[in-house]
Amino acid sequence: MLQDKATPLKYDDTIESALNDLTSLLKGDYAISKRALGLLLLQEDQQIESQVKGQEGSQYPQIQGIVAKARASYSQPLSYVITLRRQQETKRILAGAVTSEEKSGKKLTERISRAMMNPITGIPILLVVLYYGLYQFVGVFGAGFMVDFIESTIFGEWINPWITNLVTSIISFQIIQDLFVGEYGIITLGLSYAIAIILPIVATFFIVFSIIEDSGYLPRLAMLIDRVFKKIGLNGRAVIPMVLGFGCDTMATVVTRTQETKRERVITTLLLALAIPCSAQLGVIFGILSGSTVALLIWMGTIALVFLLIGYLASKVIPGEQTSFYMEVPPLRLPILSNVLTKTYSRLQWYLTEVIPLFIYASILLWLGKLTGLFDLIISGLEPVVEFIGVPGDAAVAFLYGFFRRDFGAAGLYDLHSEGILIGIPLVVSAVVLTLFMPCIAQFMVMLKERGVKTALAITLFIFPFAFVVGYILNLVLTTLGVSL
Repeated sequence: MLQDKATPLKYDDTIESALNDLTSLLKGDYAISKRALGLLLLQEDQQIESQVKGQEGSQYPQIQGIVAKARASYSQPLSYVITLRRQQETKRILAGAVTSEEKSGKKLTERISRAMMNPITGIPILLVVLYYGLYQFVGVFGAGFMVDFIESTIFGEWINPWITNLVTSIISFQIIQDLFVGEYGIITLGLSYAIAIILPIVATFFIVFSIIEDSGYLPRLAMLIDRVFKKIGLNGRAVIPMVLGFGCDTMATVVTRTQETKRERVITTLLLALAIPCSAQLGVIFGILSGSTVALLIWMGTIALVFLLIGYLASKVIPGEQTSFYMEVPPLRLPILSNVLTKTYSRLQWYLTEVIPLFIYASILLWLGKLTGLFDLIISGLEPVVEFIGVPGDAAVAFLYGFFRRDFGAAGLYDLHSEGILIGIPLVVSAVVLTLFMPCIAQFMVMLKERGVKTALAITLFIFPFAFVVGYILNLVLTTLGVSL
């Protein structure tokens, strides 16, 4: 039977007690009932608060005290608690008035949906998605098979030898030759890295991300990790820029605008700059560490630990309040091939038009740096720092590359690993440090625009030494324990 209109919806004892106290204190002339007014005060309605303050005068501090006491009794905002109670009552009324027949397919989809959001079943599902989506498809297939074929065969045997002969036959000046086909040449380094190493990894990641996005899994992932993110001052909504960060941290930094408060935006920007590797960086690291499961687990564990630790500390240091989290969960569905291909194509188009020119600019800057001696000066300054963490000095080049582009630096690690210079513990340590290394130029410029000069500089100046401190500690722990990789 439907509830009588005159009977108010009952809440729990704490809220009801607060409402009784508020209604007894409210003496002004209002257009709505005293109970409704009390509910709006408990839900922090600013317009009502201003109206009550104006009408109640000396009684208003006592009203504020009742509201504050009620809010302190709950870990969630009262607006959230009250909304949940109303939803429960709505469902009860509907259950007595409406009958519906669900198809078996919908019941199965609903069970799968709930399983994805339940920590007991959702975490294993997430691990399966990460293993087959990121590790096997992006890491093994993209960074392994595709990169080996394109870099070794297409560029190594066909394009680079041919273009080198062509350039040297047309241009007689060695300095100009080096600009195009030298050690830091636009074609032999810039385009080779961008197309042979990075493009296959980015393409495979974009395919996986488009499938996840089209299936409706992303909002369920947000619900799953909301509880963990609350420990680091964020909520499930932060999953969107975080997942986008695995594609491109620069783009993800822009998306932090979706965060409700400045505090959340700063924490998310810090974690993106510190502990979220972009797709190309992630794919390369998966590729070079895939030969050792222990090495891969050490890298993943270290990055996860840093992410949680720095996030937790940042939530304690950066002032601000925790926000409530609401997200619409769309129905699960099988990804549509045309949607996946369209999204992948548009993102690859962005990569080709926006990112490849940056590789070319980076090659020119490296060429100029080599020509003027500035490059060698920076490398000589980085080598002692790199060797301090137990990594060969040759890896300093990859860290310098990483400043221009994170994926550029990852490609430099790939070359050092292929040449046998980076193996074992130094390989894992360098992979960890490069992942944590300061943001690339593009991301830094976006941080300046989105967060301001002071915040962007503070984040960068913190990350640079912190990455090497973590590398030093990790190298010390692994060598002391005698870990064999």
